[in-house]
Amino acid sequence: MLIAAVALAVALVAGVGAVGLFGRDAGSDTGGDAQAGGDTGPLPLVSIPAPEAGSDACRRMLEAVPEELTSSGRTLERRELAEPAPPAAAAWGRDNPVVLRCGLDRPPELTRTSSLRQINGVQWLHVPDESGPSATWYVVDRPVHLALTVPEGTGTGPLQRMSDLADEHLKQVSPF
Repeated sequence: MLIAAVALAVALVAGVGAVGLFGRDAGSDTGGDAQAGGDTGPLPLVSIPAPEAGSDACRRMLEAVPEELTSSGRTLERRELAEPAPPAAAAWGRDNPVVLRCGLDRPPELTRTSSLRQINGVQWLHVPDESGPSATWYVVDRPVHLALTVPEGTGTGPLQRMSDLADEHLKQVSPF
């Protein structure tokens, strides 16, 4: 009996170790690349107020967004949005996607004393998510407000690419 119990314990430890080494969930990475596991269906997004989502500026911006973004050397493919999809929105990646929204209201965190960051000629307001491991960056110096929500661990590639597109397709205005 004792030998059988020891053999069973050794087999259990070996099985758990094998699952740990070979059975990792591919969807546990931050940005989720196109080849990783995880959710492959349309991404449901909650609709939020975006009064300028139907503007020409948002239309131009959304027409210009790429099919792929690079984040920390990984390729994030554009994700289909579930219906009813919010207007002027796009997403890339799987489990924790990068999400762009256009035409939002002015962020309440934007004040005259806000610390803005300039990326490729575009001013951004960084707003960390208090409830999770992500942050939203708002473009604040264009005629429409853009929001790019990125999961923790996302590299600077998405911010740089959206900065380039905003600078190319939207005229600069004062953030205040």
